[in-house]
Amino acid sequence: MQRKAELQVWIEGTIVAAIAMILSFIPTNIGSSFSVSLGMIPVTLFALRRGLKAGFFSAFIWGLLHFPLAQVYYLTPIQVVIEYILAFGFAGFAGVFSEKLQQTIKNGEFKKSSWIICYATVLGTLMRYFWHFIAGVIFWGSFALWGMNPWLFSFVMNGVSALATAIATALFLIVLLKINPNLFLPEKGTKFM
Repeated sequence: MQRKAELQVWIEGTIVAAIAMILSFIPTNIGSSFSVSLGMIPVTLFALRRGLKAGFFSAFIWGLLHFPLAQVYYLTPIQVVIEYILAFGFAGFAGVFSEKLQQTIKNGEFKKSSWIICYATVLGTLMRYFWHFIAGVIFWGSFALWGMNPWLFSFVMNGVSALATAIATALFLIVLLKINPNLFLPEKGTKFM
């Protein structure tokens, strides 16, 4: 029974990664460097539902899916590892708050649960965009517009994208919490990974 439950979590995480990838095809880009990453919504929900390890797994798979779908912007192998393996995997950090969120949901504390969703979303988004920021400075700095300092350019572009992504993700998840809080709770018998 334990193996079946674990397999269910792995399959669910892979499906979530695929949904995140599909959402990545919705055009939210403004210019060459700013976008809202809608894929963070299902990945953050999954991390909050299943925990840190499962969240890392799903986010990591989301990053890997960029390769067969030719969605990788390649400069160097290290840049690709930073932006598609590390950055996406670290989005799963939202799972740090999963147990706390689930407890507040079980206690019927909507306001507290909403704040936990906000904290988790900000953490997952910051952890992901930290790596995009680093890659922006090291690898994309020579492409900075208007001769801007690479540190400032990467901070502004990744910071605005991270902020917009975090706001969109948190708002959507809070609405989901209001509509169906059970989406954040795993079925009985399944454990956190």
